[in-house]
Amino acid sequence: MDKRPWVAFFSQTGAEIADLSERVGRWPDLIVTNKRPDHLRTIDPRVKDFYGCTELPNKPTIDDYKSVLEDNALVTLHGWLRIMPKVICEEYTIYNGHPGLITKYPELKGKDPQLRAFEGKYPVAGAVLHKVVPEVDEGKIIAEEYFNASQLDLDELFRILRDRSIYMWTNFLEKVL
Repeated sequence: MDKRPWVAFFSQTGAEIADLSERVGRWPDLIVTNKRPDHLRTIDPRVKDFYGCTELPNKPTIDDYKSVLEDNALVTLHGWLRIMPKVICEEYTIYNGHPGLITKYPELKGKDPQLRAFEGKYPVAGAVLHKVVPEVDEGKIIAEEYFNASQLDLDELFRILRDRSIYMWTNFLEKVL
């Protein structure tokens, strides 16, 4: 039986993809990032040296996306700071990890939810995995994790959110890949 192609996207360091790949014992068939000057970020060396890592333009077109996606690919977003075009959402199976507990706090949809939750002193924090649809952070929730955040500093909040995200992704990918 052929394995399902897995394509993982990131805009920041890619460390989540590397940690997740090591945990599930499989690397994506392709890792995609967007072009950014080296001085604006540091890509995790495990990802930077990955043979299947490619770059798309900073503002990818539909054709750019289609150039890296196979018909039956499972697409995962790990800090991909771009809105996927409607036609791509409709043609591919795409999932996103979101570091905001949007099931409890819908106002945390969009950019930097963990920072907004911290600054707003939200007592509960969490993360979700959801199917990607054309509207930002509106797709069906497939997993969620939450915890008491009332006594956490910002670094602790980020660390726990990342750990919970890796946990959810691991459980999900072990089922679907």
